[in-house]
Amino acid sequence: MTSLRTLGSSDLAVFPLALGGNVFGWTADEAQSFAVLDAYTAAGGNFIDTADSYSAWVPGNKGGESETVIGKWLAARGNRSEVVVATKVGGHPVDKGLSPANIKKVAEDSLRRLGTDHIDLYYTHFDDVTVPVEEIITALDELVKAGKVRAIAASNISPERLDASIAFSEREGLARYVALQPHYNLVSRDTYEGELQDTAARHQLASVPYFALASGFLTGKYRPGTAVESARAEGAGKHLQSERGLKVLDALDKVAAAHDAEVATVALAWLAAQPTVAAPIASARTVEQLPALTAVAELKLTEDEVAALTAASA
Repeated sequence: MTSLRTLGSSDLAVFPLALGGNVFGWTADEAQSFAVLDAYTAAGGNFIDTADSYSAWVPGNKGGESETVIGKWLAARGNRSEVVVATKVGGHPVDKGLSPANIKKVAEDSLRRLGTDHIDLYYTHFDDVTVPVEEIITALDELVKAGKVRAIAASNISPERLDASIAFSEREGLARYVALQPHYNLVSRDTYEGELQDTAARHQLASVPYFALASGFLTGKYRPGTAVESARAEGAGKHLQSERGLKVLDALDKVAAAHDAEVATVALAWLAAQPTVAAPIASARTVEQLPALTAVAELKLTEDEVAALTAASA
């Protein structure tokens, strides 16, 4: 039985891999999405990550498609109480930003699409520096007090604004952030390591990194001279142009061979071994892609293996 990890100071206990919902209603249709969600929960998973804006970037979509799919699945399976649902506010192309009025409106929209009376973990998707942190926290706290949100978190925020947000929460006795969702993986370490990671550690925030597999690059399927049919091929392929990317692939191959594990599992295990990280996020378009992701729950790297991967990605 996989041990669950508690998110910061909250009472949310989650599987050590969050299932990314960005593909639901995009590269995975409803039937595929249901199959992936079923397989993830069958493997012990209970932590689903989505946003009000997924997948507004697809022609014909307007945002909210992922939440709608997840809501239909929760209703069909009758398992709402067994799943930790995380969604986000602030990145929707129409309902953009973190004004208190927008936070309130978007939360209601998300609850309706998810077909639920509460969101387990509610993130500010992108910080909105035009709004004082006091107003943002107060609006989020009202949602918590109303029972519509269990815990709050932040994504894409500066260390300074994160610090100020938590200081205000603590000073006023309001809901405080319990988690942080940064862009962080073996080939993109600069945005998180350093001041932001230190701030998260100081406030005992759980980190739930997105792009954990660098748009698929860290699955190992992108290699020099191979073409991959994928909506993300361009994003993943750019890492092949760098010496760092090739060094990381080489190091991942060695560790994967030693454990008879998939490259993706090793990349996620490196993240899971980093200070503050509770559960990396990765998405699966098909059921076949899922075992390499959920296997992170069982793979423990040695200190030497973690160090070798860290050195390769320096």
